[in-house]
Order: sequence, then structure tokens, then C-alpha cells
Amino acid sequence: MKPTLVIVCLMGVIITAILAYPHWVQWRRSRLRQRPFAFAWQVIVERNIPLYRYLSPQQQTQLHGHIHVLLAEKQFIGCLGLTVTLEMKLTIAAIAALLLLNEQPRYFPRLRSILLYPTAYKVTESRIDEHAIVEEQRVIRLGESWLRDQLILAWAQVVYDLRHWHDGHNVVLHEFAHQLDQEDGSAQGVPILPKTIAAQQWAEVMGAAYSTLMAQVAQGTKPEIDPYGATHPAEFFAVVTEQFFEHPHPLRQLYPPLYRLLASYYGVDPCQWQ
Repeated sequence: MKPTLVIVCLMGVIITAILAYPHWVQWRRSRLRQRPFAFAWQVIVERNIPLYRYLSPQQQTQLHGHIHVLLAEKQFIGCLGLTVTLEMKLTIAAIAALLLLNEQPRYFPRLRSILLYPTAYKVTESRIDEHAIVEEQRVIRLGESWLRDQLILAWAQVVYDLRHWHDGHNVVLHEFAHQLDQEDGSAQGVPILPKTIAAQQWAEVMGAAYSTLMAQVAQGTKPEIDPYGATHPAEFFAVVTEQFFEHPHPLRQLYPPLYRLLASYYGVDPCQWQ
């Protein structure tokens, strides 16, 4: 066989493999979702995730399937000597899977590794002041989501959030909401939207609520939404996602259009669960 013909054949094989890969991924995920959910796993999820018992049987089954996929596709890495247990993995995957109950799960495609620190950790952060001088300082963080392939969590904060579920704060929901937002390569508070939600509708509803929060913070009024959400549209989306799942009734009462928009995006109505 001539070298040129060999190259052409190899290119054909490579192109076929590339085109077939997305279908193989969907087939593999379908098989993973159909796996039986171990009773011991269900005990852990029911014990650790306050909302689990209020989900419908269909939603629980969906959650089980999403957990299987997340555990198969994401790597959990312990940092600073932390040993990552199956319970830790199940707990984090179950919380993250709540964001995927809209029957169009994309499984956070940019995410490869979830790094777990025992407690809050310190990082060096560079900032430019008003005189264009770069300053470096050590800051304490409970979690962060990277645009590339990593998400970081402080396990102690995850445990605290589980014990205080209805306070509207949850580091896992927050950071995985960032992953949804960052899926298109940027973090602007606009995730990839389903066909049922127009971009203009998202911009108008989210923009109005964001502006209200910023005004409340500027006036010194104590808002219902975490003031941290006023720092950037990306943080606003992550913060309201936390409240939507953890403390939904005040959100629905004070921001009805925002609540309806999030319910449409996530495909669930948490007020029915509590």
C-alpha cells in the first residue's frame, strides 16, 4: 500500500472516531444511569442530603443516574493529607446532581478534577489598585471554580452547609453553578440556556434582580439575597442558585420572575419539596 493511501486511510479512521465519540459518550452515560443504585449508597445520600427524601421517585431515580455518571467521569483528589472517602464523593456528587434534574444533563463538561481541602485554604491573589499597582495578598477561600478543569472545595464547609441547609448558603451548589456558567468559556452569569428560555428573557429578569440587589447593598439595606451576589453577575447567578435550592420560599415571594426563571432553567420547583 502506498504511503499516501495509508495516510488517507488513517485520517479516515481518525475522523470516524472523532465523529463517533459523542455518540459513544452518550451511550456510556446511558448505561451508567441504568445501573442499580446500591442500598448503602442510598442510605448515605438520604442521610446527608436534606432534600433527597422530598424528591419524587422519578427525581430520585434521575439523581441516582447522575451520581453514577459524575463518579465515573470526575476525579476526586484529597489535598493537605485529606483522605477522600466514598461518602465524600457521594455527598458532593448528589448535591451537584440536583442542578442536573432538568432532563438535559451536560455533566459539567469542562470539569475533570474536584480538589478537596480539609478546611478553608489560603491562596495568593493579585489585585490592581487605582494607581495601577499590582498587589499580592493571601486570602482565605472555601471553594472556587476554574474555567479550565478544576473545582476546589473545603470539606469542612461542605459538612457545615449540610447541617445548615436552610440558611441559603451552600459551597457545592455555588461552585457547580459557576461550572454551568463557565461552560461556554466565560463567567458572566449566563449559562447555556435551554430552547425554552430566550436570551433576552434571561438578561431582563436576571438583570433586574441584580440591579435591585446592588441598590440594596449600596443603600445599606439588608437584602434577602446574599450581598456577595452584587459583586459580579457570575456571583449573582451562583448565589441565587444556592438560595433557590436551599431557601426558596423568600426568593419566590420577593422575586417571583427570578424564581420562575430559575425553576424553568433547572426544571424543578424546590418550594414543592419543603
